[in-house]
Amino acid sequence: MKRTLLALFLGAALFCGLLTGCGSGGNPSAPNEQEAASPALADELYVGIAQDLDSLDPHKMVAAGTKEIMFNVFEGLVKPAPSGDLLPALAENWTISEDRLAYTFHLRPGVKFHNGAIVTAPDVVYSLERVSGASGAADIVAVDALSNIAAMETPDEMTVILRLAEPSNEFLSYLTAAVIPADYDEQDIAPVGTGPFRFVSRTAQESVVLERFDDYWGGAAALKTVTCRVIENADSIMMSLQSGAVDLFAHLTITQAQQLTGDFAIEQGAMNLVQALYLNNAVEPFNDVRVRQALCYAVDKESIIDLAFDGFGFPIGSSMYPAFTKYFDNELTDYYPHDTSKAKELLAAAGYPDGFSMTITVPSNYQPHLDTAQVLVEQLKEIGVRAEILPVEWETWLNETYIGRNFESTVIGVDASTMTARALLERFTSTAGNNFINYNNEAYDNLFKQAQSCTNDDEQTEVYRAMERNLTENAANVYIQDMADLLAVRHGLTGVRFYPIYVLDLYGIHWES
Repeated sequence: MKRTLLALFLGAALFCGLLTGCGSGGNPSAPNEQEAASPALADELYVGIAQDLDSLDPHKMVAAGTKEIMFNVFEGLVKPAPSGDLLPALAENWTISEDRLAYTFHLRPGVKFHNGAIVTAPDVVYSLERVSGASGAADIVAVDALSNIAAMETPDEMTVILRLAEPSNEFLSYLTAAVIPADYDEQDIAPVGTGPFRFVSRTAQESVVLERFDDYWGGAAALKTVTCRVIENADSIMMSLQSGAVDLFAHLTITQAQQLTGDFAIEQGAMNLVQALYLNNAVEPFNDVRVRQALCYAVDKESIIDLAFDGFGFPIGSSMYPAFTKYFDNELTDYYPHDTSKAKELLAAAGYPDGFSMTITVPSNYQPHLDTAQVLVEQLKEIGVRAEILPVEWETWLNETYIGRNFESTVIGVDASTMTARALLERFTSTAGNNFINYNNEAYDNLFKQAQSCTNDDEQTEVYRAMERNLTENAANVYIQDMADLLAVRHGLTGVRFYPIYVLDLYGIHWES
């Protein structure tokens, strides 16, 4: 694969993250001349985002694009670092018992919620019960791993003891889940967290406004106000950037990055997601492993990367991206070499000697996924498969394709909500609520159970790699790439940091004086 510079202005910095769209929705109003010309004086930032937030409640968020922004509003007992480590957040420190069944957290004193209340142990207990699904609250996106908590104790206002039913090598990673006030019930409309920015307002399909929280325990952020402008129409993105309406925009296409003027630097790295042609394993003909394998042989992922992404991208062969180094099995990348003859043989054996027709549903605000789908259509023609692209709005994709599972195939990118291999692999167990491809494999389920019973990290890593091989061998999906991410940053803006999960950290960003 080629690795050429887009232009002299292209910089290189690691940006890690599920793909958000690369578009501009509607006709965003430009800031006034003073705001556009003197952002450093105003301490304001305008960020373009590809889709509206799907929820303001941190325990009800589904879309990675929502979590990407609200990362700045909410915090858990621990928080991720750009290095991939876990750092103390609301918990100042903690101890773990020798049997790894008891975690004792000492809260950081004096931490305030955005409504001025002090964070105490009952808030932590309330939040963990809620996000684990144990509270029965409606629409909660439960973190299944937290069901391992057998009991929670609060010996005093600043101490929480979590007792587990079984030891877990990954338990701490799930405690990035947001802690919210126990006595507050308006998270859906006026969210309250502890992060460096507080929620101010949201105008549906237009904007989300955040404001610096001056009482943040880590010290006040440099930016005073951040306005996130919802820009879903890909044709408008260049206007938004070049007019001064937006100072920062992530997930650009190659073409968009090449068209930008010298007002911007382009930072490039990996998105840390698994882009694939995801197949509904419960519908014909994709319920036949031979058909799924045929599609894998038919698809030339290197050509997709070259044709649609100018060579920028990292080919993958299973549901793991390269940043998870110890879990990533590079041998799986070439498990299905491009072989149209082999693909046709498999189709004939499955009863489709003349191919078949299929639909590829793609959220229309994700131009890179649309570009990928267009190349896929041409490649699948070579084996007699007649694919039609069905562009749909994001909300339709989320509700009908992802949640409703009413689709044949779809091109999308899937990320890890936490810095664990489990976050990427658990979703394909037969009983997982987010198993949107309806993968049902007893051996895979048993491997997942085995991984959770491992007491040794190396042993668990090998089991997770076996799960990846299971997905590949059974062609659960047609894996393509971990996409390159191109981030447009207006000159004068600095402090962008990159993470191994999908977040945009606004805390350290500032305008140079």
